Amino acid sequence: MKPFLKVGVVAIGYIAACLVASAAVGIRLANSSGPDAQASSGMYAFGDALLVVAVFGVAALVPTGAALFFLRPYRHFWTVLSAFGLGVAVTGPTAVALLAIGRHAAPSPIATWAGLSVLRILVAPLLALTFLVCTVLSPYRFPRLAFLAVTVMEAAVSAYGGFVWFVPLFFHSP
Repeated sequence: MKPFLKVGVVAIGYIAACLVASAAVGIRLANSSGPDAQASSGMYAFGDALLVVAVFGVAALVPTGAALFFLRPYRHFWTVLSAFGLGVAVTGPTAVALLAIGRHAAPSPIATWAGLSVLRILVAPLLALTFLVCTVLSPYRFPRLAFLAVTVMEAAVSAYGGFVWFVPLFFHSP
């Protein structure tokens, strides 16, 4: 396959992912217009933003996988990408530590960082899926092991976020 065609396939995949994410938000908007949506429009807007990121991220895994498949012969690319992945993954446990330490703290810089770390933890499931795709498609041993470690770290961050936010909803004390 010619390089121009490879780039075109990946670009069409990302365009399709954008269309799917737009359709998901359109469906959500069509089903959530009313006085509740008007009264708390900021919350609905944030929910819509999360929906766009989540749907686009999952739909974009296919063209990302295609791009990574096309880049399999380039060892330097995989080494740099795995190093970048390790750098990104280190921010996950850091966000968890900041949230664990600062979420009940009085207003302070650590409490502010704890509030911002929530955004990093919300992205962790999508990053775990992305790094899992990289793990599966990596043709070289060191990058594959690095991606596997990164995937486990992101899955642990995701599990922590789920535990902290969702377990109290189901097992709250009266």
